[in-house]
Amino acid sequence: MSSLGLSLPPIAAAFPEEAPEGIPAFEGVVPAGCVFWQEAATRTFVTYPKDHRMCAIGVHTHAMAHSPESESDLRDTLQAMAGLDYVREEEVAAIPVLRRAAKHAVYGPLASFPIVPEVVLLFAHARQGLILSEAVARVDRGIPPAMGRPACAIVPLVVNGDRAAMSLGCCGARTYLDALPDSLALWALPGSKLDAYCEQIKVLARANTILATFHEQRGADLASGRRPTVRESLERLST
Repeated sequence: MSSLGLSLPPIAAAFPEEAPEGIPAFEGVVPAGCVFWQEAATRTFVTYPKDHRMCAIGVHTHAMAHSPESESDLRDTLQAMAGLDYVREEEVAAIPVLRRAAKHAVYGPLASFPIVPEVVLLFAHARQGLILSEAVARVDRGIPPAMGRPACAIVPLVVNGDRAAMSLGCCGARTYLDALPDSLALWALPGSKLDAYCEQIKVLARANTILATFHEQRGADLASGRRPTVRESLERLST
């Protein structure tokens, strides 16, 4: 929160075989499973497949048990999307799906999450994303992938691959989530590497702040007619 200056606290999620004791069940109905991410900014709760029933795509990406109604909804959804040429058959097959069926999904603020998180979700703008991309590349030893629709597929992508990724969301998530306006993107980090990511985020956030000051001062010098060497700019920065 402090290194990145996030406006929304990091969200944790886990998919245990059994519902943990002491964690309340979610009450209410949501139009899509991604809404649980927003709800989890202030409280921890557990969901069951029935709580995801209004979003057949989310049920699919999380390998949850389908009801006859959700099976029908999934077919109708994919048929409608195919009719718009929004999703093609070969693209459906490429959508990430959890390798282990999610019998339960626990969501909550990372800072107070009561069990080990499998994935951590961050809502970040471009400057925050810059630092995240640098930290992720250092920990995962490669450029982080970026994906689009569906937004919920970032969870199985990260959990299955144990590598961080960025999502531009999808039109559904951007409609349902106030936490995902046009100015923000979604990042997902595997919980298994969280300490390593945090360490590099802290280091790189500090480095970016210092280097931004260096560039601001150097730009001002050039605008005023001075032509300092890099060494001179660095010396000025140190003072």
